[in-house]
Amino acid sequence: MWHLLEPLHALLYYSPEAFGEAAALGYDTAERWPAYFAWRAAPLGAAGPDRVASAFYSFSPAMVARYVPAAWETAGPAEVLAGRLRAVDRTYRALLGDLVDRPEFAEAATLARRAAEAAVTADAAVASGAVGYGAVGRPLAAANAGLPWPEAPHLALWQAATILREHRGDGHVAALAAASLDPVEALVSFAAVGAAPEPVFASRGWSAAEWTAARERLGARGLVDPEGAATEAGRALRAGVERRTDELAAAPWTALGPDDTARLADLLGGPWLAAIGSGLLPAENTLGIGKV
Repeated sequence: MWHLLEPLHALLYYSPEAFGEAAALGYDTAERWPAYFAWRAAPLGAAGPDRVASAFYSFSPAMVARYVPAAWETAGPAEVLAGRLRAVDRTYRALLGDLVDRPEFAEAATLARRAAEAAVTADAAVASGAVGYGAVGRPLAAANAGLPWPEAPHLALWQAATILREHRGDGHVAALAAASLDPVEALVSFAAVGAAPEPVFASRGWSAAEWTAARERLGARGLVDPEGAATEAGRALRAGVERRTDELAAAPWTALGPDDTARLADLLGGPWLAAIGSGLLPAENTLGIGKV
């Protein structure tokens, strides 16, 4: 489900329509980061760099500080939140055309919203028998879940996808911390198992010295070899992180149930193919988004 929903969320960070809305708000669009930090952090309010770096986890604090709090000097969080819905509306209509107005899209939005609401409801997590405590310890999921639901089905679907991906991401951060992987070590260990080439991870802003120091720390723990490739222990550790992430992300899907989850997966097939086939998303990325 994550592989189906993540591209539908991530279009916000790459589409020309989103860049157009960001430029209208006053952001520099020569690179994607000013708008990225504004779009993603706005649900937190006018958060400072320490809070944003903590929630985003994998970004260098120095990189975050280049864009936050400058983001709120360009436009306030409320303006950004309104702008990102306009960006999603324009993006989805450009990419999916009249599909967004079909009954199947509304059905998908309804199912996805049910899952998203279950993701941040402790009672649903407990009742489902899955591991989860609702929004507790899930700052980005909770912040997005606290926003009003848009009326348009395609915007509601995007918001549900956003809550679910941030819910999973918050759980992933917890799993990384439990495995004693600090933010830069998390990236180095991910690169070590071949998730993406090392240069791709440079987008997170860590210096060469910080990357090397993290590799040395992982080497001292027996998790990477001298060339930076994961050892057997390193692969086992990363596999454990991914398994725990899945467990912590299971509550909304257990609550939705296997039949409705399967139905949602079927309904998302067309939009997913359109998103992946659009060419907007990078072929190599730090997220593991699949390709056609």
